[in-house]
Amino acid sequence: MNEQLYSSIFKTEFQDLVEIKKALGFKYDTQASAFRRIDDFFNEKGLSEKMVSKELCNEWIRRRSFESTANWSRRVSTMRVFCIYLGDIGIPAYISPKGIVRKVPRYNAHIYTNQELKKFFSVVDKSQSVRSECPYRSQVMPVFFRILYTSGMRVSDLCLARVRDVNTDDGYISVRDAKNYKERIVPIHPVLAARCRQLKESIHSCSAEDEYFFMLRPGRVMPLHNVYHNWYICWKPE
Repeated sequence: MNEQLYSSIFKTEFQDLVEIKKALGFKYDTQASAFRRIDDFFNEKGLSEKMVSKELCNEWIRRRSFESTANWSRRVSTMRVFCIYLGDIGIPAYISPKGIVRKVPRYNAHIYTNQELKKFFSVVDKSQSVRSECPYRSQVMPVFFRILYTSGMRVSDLCLARVRDVNTDDGYISVRDAKNYKERIVPIHPVLAARCRQLKESIHSCSAEDEYFFMLRPGRVMPLHNVYHNWYICWKPE
């Protein structure tokens, strides 16, 4: 179980809802992580009263410029689920109406050309770290996106990989509790195994085995929206 720690005024309600869902048989780790982002949002807004106003809810569900329709839909749905729960337990909360996000259009895969890949990774390799928010971005992103490209791993599985899961000697990543509760071994290229070894020596010299290998910062998993945002600015750097 990937336990999430919440710190806003709604920390108890987030944790209780996650525990209820898991008691009903849902895995709910992805949703628990999504709640963490709403929890951070509440902290940023300095929320001091247990209520979610229409204005606050609408600010959260407003679409971001870099955001895909699918990710936007997930954010809207996550807030709606939480607000419905708050209403059920007697806490005032605005529940956004259904249908804010229209049906996600069918995705047409884009086949990258060699030139596009060269340009993309050239920009990725110039990633800059932000000490207060993502101090390891410049080291993590070049390795992360190359493994994602060459291995076919799901973004969420790679984000959730722990230090113990990345075998830099034999060149593979253990994927635990993946889709449909399956576990598997994903081979990685020897060059990338070597880069993972360098990354481990650089940022994990004092890390525990259960630390996230591609961590945002110590103790914090790299959230999906962070990955998508970095992909977007690297894919469309203009």
